[in-house]
Amino acid sequence: MNGLKLISFVSLFLILISCNPKPKSEIQLDMENYFAWCIVPFDSEKRTPEQRIEMLKELGFTSYAYDWRVEHLPEMVMEFKLAKENNIKVNAVWLWIDKNDSIGRLTENNKKVLQSVKEAGLKTQIWMSYPENYFENMSDEESLKSAVSMISYLCDEASKINCKIGMYNHGGWFGHPDNLVKIAEAIPEKEPGIIFNFHHAHHLLKDFPVLVKNMMPHLWAVNLNGMNPPADGPKILEIGQGTEEIKMIKVLEDAGYKGPWGILGHRMDADVELVLKGNLKGLKSIEGK
Repeated sequence: MNGLKLISFVSLFLILISCNPKPKSEIQLDMENYFAWCIVPFDSEKRTPEQRIEMLKELGFTSYAYDWRVEHLPEMVMEFKLAKENNIKVNAVWLWIDKNDSIGRLTENNKKVLQSVKEAGLKTQIWMSYPENYFENMSDEESLKSAVSMISYLCDEASKINCKIGMYNHGGWFGHPDNLVKIAEAIPEKEPGIIFNFHHAHHLLKDFPVLVKNMMPHLWAVNLNGMNPPADGPKILEIGQGTEEIKMIKVLEDAGYKGPWGILGHRMDADVELVLKGNLKGLKSIEGK
């Protein structure tokens, strides 16, 4: 009799498991919800604007975020216009703030970026960040005051060309999401957003669920990457090759984040088309997991 009871209990347990499967990620390969990122300077083939736009079309991308180096400044306006002609959206443009920039006195390169966006008639997000060591000699209070002042100014400059400022977690004090939230909350009328990158967050893995909850009201975009704990490197890894990215995506989905998602081409030593293809293949492999 006891044996029959045990068998019945096990049967009931198995039925309950089958009726309550493990939650799955809702992430789906909808190219309208994905954009390419780190594809301009990160390309061993050094594609021209025409070749880059053609590559994006062939891969099925409908949008990309534009990063640059000095050599790309002269062709920036032309590329923005070319993208528009080919129905490719430029959903963001990179802006790098360093010690040579100050309120009211941006470097010539940064002024050129903003002027190019204006000349092309591009309404987009301006993703800005600082060098990792920019705030290292400041207290938290001094860092916050400095960042709030600069980002408030940048928001005003961006609004003049119908754009908005997104804060990019590149590293250091400014790379911590909690500090980005403090900045956003200090100037709510300016409405700066947060761009969160998996590949700059290996050291934050254990705190990720709490960070996501804090960021959510300001989160504009998430750039994906294969993720392992810091000691297990490398920093840049194909999606699907790490142990943590599926968990991180699920945390974001559970918090209500639905995209957009960035697909990285962040490899200096490789053809960016192959890197993007590898990440798209990896993304496909984790669908529904």
